[in-house]
Amino acid sequence: MALLKWIDRGIAAGCRWVLYLTLGVVFAILTANVVLRYVAGTSLASASELPELLFPWMIMAGVVLAAQHGSHIAVVILTQKLGAARRWVLAGGSLVVAILYASLAVAAWPVLQIAADERTPILQVPGSVSVGCLVLGFAVLSLATLCKLPEVWAGSEVPHGHADPDVAAAHQGA
Repeated sequence: MALLKWIDRGIAAGCRWVLYLTLGVVFAILTANVVLRYVAGTSLASASELPELLFPWMIMAGVVLAAQHGSHIAVVILTQKLGAARRWVLAGGSLVVAILYASLAVAAWPVLQIAADERTPILQVPGSVSVGCLVLGFAVLSLATLCKLPEVWAGSEVPHGHADPDVAAAHQGA
């Protein structure tokens, strides 16, 4: 259990790092390009290409963080009414989601291999760099979901929006 929490925290830290780095680099490039246009009447040749390469990584890091916080996708109306069967449904749903994310990672792998032959026009970066975020992101989403599974089963981790409405109402009134 401690290992799973450590892995989950590592995933979150890595995703935050990717998010901060990509957002900072994209902001710096776009700012430099705007300044160059107004001051020198020119621009960076790679000013549009590099943000295009970094943007998918930024988005996937955000998706993983949202999924870890349970705020990515949630259908709660049914699970709030289940009672004792609730943990079975939530744990089973988490297992299905983990399997589906893993299958998406596997399905994206051939696309990664095809995209490796394509190059960006200016920087000559392989297309697999952008597609790689899908393969890695889906694999990490699967792992993050599996890391939370024991907590979901035990009832100590409830996916976002799946809280018991009676308990939530009691907390709001307190």
